[in-house]
Amino acid sequence: MLKIAISFPPIESDKGVPLLTQNRQFQWFNEPTYIYPMIPASAATLLKSKGYEVIWDDGIAEELHYEKWKQRILAEKPDLIVIESKTPVIKRHWEIVNQIKVESSKIEDWDLKIALIGDHVSSFPVESFENSQVDFVLAGGDYDFLLLNVVNFLAGKEELKGGVYYRENNEIKNSGKYSLHENSLSDLPQIDRELTRWELYAYKNGNYKYLPGSYMMSGRDCWWGKCTFCSWTTLFPGKSFRTRTAEQALDEVGSLIKLGVKEIMEDSGTLPIGSWLEKFCKGMINRGYNKKVVMSCNMRINGIRDLETWQLMKKAGFRFILFGLESANQETLDKLQKNLKIEEIEPGLRLCKQAGLEPHITTMIGYPWETKDDAQNTINLAKNLFRKGYVDTLQATIVIPYPGTPLYKYCSDNDLLNFTDYDRFDQREQVMKSELTTDDVKELTKQLYKAWMTPKFVIKKILSIRKVDDLKFLARAGKKVLGHLIDFGK
Repeated sequence: MLKIAISFPPIESDKGVPLLTQNRQFQWFNEPTYIYPMIPASAATLLKSKGYEVIWDDGIAEELHYEKWKQRILAEKPDLIVIESKTPVIKRHWEIVNQIKVESSKIEDWDLKIALIGDHVSSFPVESFENSQVDFVLAGGDYDFLLLNVVNFLAGKEELKGGVYYRENNEIKNSGKYSLHENSLSDLPQIDRELTRWELYAYKNGNYKYLPGSYMMSGRDCWWGKCTFCSWTTLFPGKSFRTRTAEQALDEVGSLIKLGVKEIMEDSGTLPIGSWLEKFCKGMINRGYNKKVVMSCNMRINGIRDLETWQLMKKAGFRFILFGLESANQETLDKLQKNLKIEEIEPGLRLCKQAGLEPHITTMIGYPWETKDDAQNTINLAKNLFRKGYVDTLQATIVIPYPGTPLYKYCSDNDLLNFTDYDRFDQREQVMKSELTTDDVKELTKQLYKAWMTPKFVIKKILSIRKVDDLKFLARAGKKVLGHLIDFGK
């Protein structure tokens, strides 16, 4: 029986803790956040369901030192180690691959194979072979289905399907074009939470108001799926959007309730809407789940245009709704292909808030075409939304043109990159050429994090405290904000 380790090696850095899993952007956090890695967890579950031995090996969430992790994985002697990577840590992962390969070669009767997955290697698969001793690169977003194929190949059960790069006689080869349409999410088993140690990710996550929390993901990934800055559009373009059935999603909610989960983040890039959402919400109510667990999700600001749907979601147990606002400038929204008009922002958020939900917005600073005044427009809009009570929380980041995205190509074609060193694509400096310096983008990002500091908003939050959970959540949120201010410090 083959043994497979789904691994997240510790990456020790004075920059902080790497936010790597289930994340469409990468950031080093001073205040650790651990997000449940949904697709790797699905891969682990699928492999186990087919009779393979699986090790869930997240040294980051376990807060292990690198050397301790290395000795542990060497002692386990898996046949295959699978590592998810992203641009700012890919060079470090190449080093780890090479170290583990050298160490494993000293151990008798062990022919270790290593595979890399993730948005970066999907965009530039050959690069990892040129810089490391990696054996496989999976260049497709459905890593669960594709990894099962690779393991079956190693077990001599089937040929490689499209989307796999591999070595053969010192040559780099690929198995052909990858197709998402071959895979039905409804065929996947429900994620084995015990196997994948869900409790590691249940507490240190600022999105949760009620603990313990967990994630689920019913769609891959966003039904719009065209935003030029998003690395996941390269894995899951909107035209390929697929979902599990609403009934399967409800069954997963039920299993999480049995584990004691109090809040669930449904982390599809954008929650399915229309009949799927109606079935899910009515199912939450009919099964009584809305009285046992709180739901959160991602949504487009103009994705739901009627109050009745928001009210149904509220009744079904939804609380936190994450919206990608990104900028208050129409030129930027158009260049990003957000399909959003400035005049839609306030009404869309107001409607959500009117239903009793808690809107959260994501914003970014550092676009190459934006001036300091443009960036200030976004800060002013955020302040105004807090003052009017249309949003409850905010996330601010420096926009990063991840390799493989249309934004990266745009910057490359127009000589707009300050550098191409992958290590520096990590939210710590201005990657793209503009009138904004690194000090500017850091200061402007910190101003966004301070946008909530209006007397009216603070008073509302104090008056909204009804129970101990509310107070604990505000305390955790305050600690996270302080951490982010440190993240973007000079």
